[in-house]
Amino acid sequence: MLHGPNGAGKTNLLEALHVGTQGFSPRARSDAQMVRFGAAAGRVTLRGWNADTAFEADVVLATGEARRAHLNGDRLASAERLRHELRTLVFTPDRLAVVKGAPATRRAYLDRSLGRLTPARASLPVEYAACVGQRNACLRRLRAGSSSREALQPWTEKVVTLGEALVVARTEVAAMLVEPFAQFAGQLGLASAILGYDGETPTVAQLDARLDRDLDRGVTGAGPHLHDVRLDASGRELRSFGSQGEQRIAVLALVLAEAEILRSRTGSAPLVLLDDVLSELDGERRRSLAAILSKGGQTVITATAEAALPTEPAQTLAVSPGAVR
Repeated sequence: MLHGPNGAGKTNLLEALHVGTQGFSPRARSDAQMVRFGAAAGRVTLRGWNADTAFEADVVLATGEARRAHLNGDRLASAERLRHELRTLVFTPDRLAVVKGAPATRRAYLDRSLGRLTPARASLPVEYAACVGQRNACLRRLRAGSSSREALQPWTEKVVTLGEALVVARTEVAAMLVEPFAQFAGQLGLASAILGYDGETPTVAQLDARLDRDLDRGVTGAGPHLHDVRLDASGRELRSFGSQGEQRIAVLALVLAEAEILRSRTGSAPLVLLDDVLSELDGERRRSLAAILSKGGQTVITATAEAALPTEPAQTLAVSPGAVR
């Protein structure tokens, strides 16, 4: 438990844990936003246990330079390689966009889960997006008269092949999440919660049939880059008809569901970071969350008051500006 007044730095500590285990920030868009004002660089060094194996991770941030990361003394090709070795899940208030934001936000969340739950297929979303980009570029060249329909066809076929694989992978991951998501949402007071993946596999015939429309717009108008993830409760779409508290519970239930799947598949629990998760939960839901968190795994949770979570933490840290005790 990290507790302290607003602005004391609790979220900065959670951000450091995320950067040190995943190689990137869950909220900052650039390294310059993470480096202390007036400083040229910043550093996060962590030591801990990954299942039964000790580890030391080190990430250096320098304005104007690429992030540098080491794991157990070995330099990684990129800082984000850390997330393939260490598992961390995070809830921040910004993550409510997973429920109330655009479909692209939900697709991105599902694709990150895909990478964590099925690492062998982690590159699929990136490969598919790159292929769609190539097909879109070819569509624009064709519209401008500098290419031919024959040149477009290989990209259409590749979009279909990768798109089919991506839909299958997303559907499988969504199916893994369905039961634990509903279970945790129910325990937190969100009844009859449903998660589903909405979208069919693309076909060559489908893309050929809409070629004239795609040429007019210069973009590929069908495929998993346009699909959505459905989040409902008691027959209501949470994006449009869920309260702020219900949307918060839904995102929290997603994080807890993925943590449970990772625990069952790997034999060890991920690190779970919960930032300001308690502020819109009533007493009963806080007690339910405390019961869930007490079942195992390491969770770091922030609150303005030490008594906000109705359970005894394994460790309590009081955070004030510039100091932790």
